[in-house]
Amino acid sequence: MTTERHMPATTADERTMLEGWLEFHRQTLAWKCEGLTDEQLRSPAVEPSDLSLLGLVRHMADVERSWFRRVLTNEDAAPLYFTDEDLDGEFHVTEADTYAEAYAAWQAEIEIARTNAARFGLDDISEGKHRRTGERFNLRWLYTHMIEEYARHNGHADLLRERIDGSTGD
Repeated sequence: MTTERHMPATTADERTMLEGWLEFHRQTLAWKCEGLTDEQLRSPAVEPSDLSLLGLVRHMADVERSWFRRVLTNEDAAPLYFTDEDLDGEFHVTEADTYAEAYAAWQAEIEIARTNAARFGLDDISEGKHRRTGERFNLRWLYTHMIEEYARHNGHADLLRERIDGSTGD
């Protein structure tokens, strides 16, 4: 599999621009994981951290699920990888955890996110609330937050990938 990354149009309208940057960052995380074995993808950054590329993919599946299902549409969608007892469960990968499973879950959540977001305008307020703060958000805020979330974690992915095999890139 070869991930194609597409830079957003430089003269797009606001929604197209936001969606373009979100897609670019989704593609970047997939690109950072390409060509690695499950063992490499499970490899933690440095002791004592549990941060790994596989953990980042699992984390982003849960982040997509949280914001675009639970908050945006008020869907009762339980977390995929973490629990109340293990709030960082997505990062606690085991030998049994595979990229194929995590990637499929992540892509499924991205598809649902796209479908759910298509029902809302940028200024429309979420039907659900943040589980800790009780706040509601407009779609513009969600897109901006997701771009920030991916950008931050793609920086982590950059360092993890370089540590694994020396590969670098933007």
